[in-house]
Amino acid sequence: MKNKLFYLFIFVVLDSCSTTEQPVTPTIPTISIDNISAFEGETTVTFSFRVNLSTASDQTVTVDFATADGTAGVGSDYVAKTGKVTFSPKTTEGVIEITVVGDTLKEADETFNVVLSNPTNATLYNNTGTGTIRNDDTYLFIPAEGYTTPEIYTGYERIWRDEFTGPELDATSWGFDIGGSGWGNNELQYYTNRKDNVYLTNGNLVIEAKKEDFGGRNYTSARLLTKGKREFTFGRIDIRAKLPVGNGIWPALWMLGKNIDQTPWPACGEMDIMELVGKEPNKVHGTFHWGPNTAGRQYSGNSYTLPSGNFSEKFHVYTLIWENDKAEIFMDDISYFKFDRAKVGGAAYPFNEPFFLIFNVAVGGNWPGSPTPATVFPQLMIVDYVRVFKKL
Repeated sequence: MKNKLFYLFIFVVLDSCSTTEQPVTPTIPTISIDNISAFEGETTVTFSFRVNLSTASDQTVTVDFATADGTAGVGSDYVAKTGKVTFSPKTTEGVIEITVVGDTLKEADETFNVVLSNPTNATLYNNTGTGTIRNDDTYLFIPAEGYTTPEIYTGYERIWRDEFTGPELDATSWGFDIGGSGWGNNELQYYTNRKDNVYLTNGNLVIEAKKEDFGGRNYTSARLLTKGKREFTFGRIDIRAKLPVGNGIWPALWMLGKNIDQTPWPACGEMDIMELVGKEPNKVHGTFHWGPNTAGRQYSGNSYTLPSGNFSEKFHVYTLIWENDKAEIFMDDISYFKFDRAKVGGAAYPFNEPFFLIFNVAVGGNWPGSPTPATVFPQLMIVDYVRVFKKL
């Protein structure tokens, strides 16, 4: 009996120790803010940023906020705002409403931030919410300044034109090359026929190169061609265009021989009416390519440099005057490259056959190199018109 009482005493003592309550440290809630992405609209819209408390508190929690520019600008893109979010006891959600200014202009997506600071009775988990203003417009304000050419010339008949005034690209004249093969130049873009990359606005054709992941590539753009639809032999071709510039950007207005599927490049012939290497924004190139095969490719060309400014600032007209056994390339009616049969020597001369037009904006490649962090996207090539004339 004595031993049983002793063990019972020990059990009671141990059990009483195990149930002693320990002090509980109060949990301090954390504050976070969500990002938001929405279309800008044409007037004004409200971006509602959710502010979250990790757990309900018995105390009132507050946090200050203020807007800050990203790529969007205060006043033109959104309305600046400062203030305080208050969480009453037992609540976990608050809202910050910011007014975004809408318009009808096509532009790049833009961002601004809402920054939290000075929390009371809580700590900050993340202090910045980003608002992405997504463009939902297709109208571009395009200044008309620049060189222009007549609609008809003495001694010529106009046989085709595209002024790009309709709502859609003319499918009877234009098709697309689509894909991301590098196109023999290690280019970086994926060519599409999406309205994100090619569209008509305000009487102009726009080819837009964008920085975005698509088809296994990091950039998209468009490459239009008249192959099988509009093909020409000899005459005058005028193309009025405003060009994109920047490291890694490569716009081109050019032609290939109609027989390319039967006579592969370069034997089919290539006539580059205009190429621009974006890191040299004030210089354009005119070049002819020929030869029996890729290994035997030959070329001849020249360049024109503006005395001031660059080719993105206003429209210029790029012209090919093309005759039997000879051709000449102009910029704003200034001749800077002449070509004739003698330049090919004993090689086959492909430039007396039908050719088709190609308009494209490449990103990267062997000649221009890759974009740098300073390269701005999107990049736009804007074409006002293309006109083709036949000599009488």
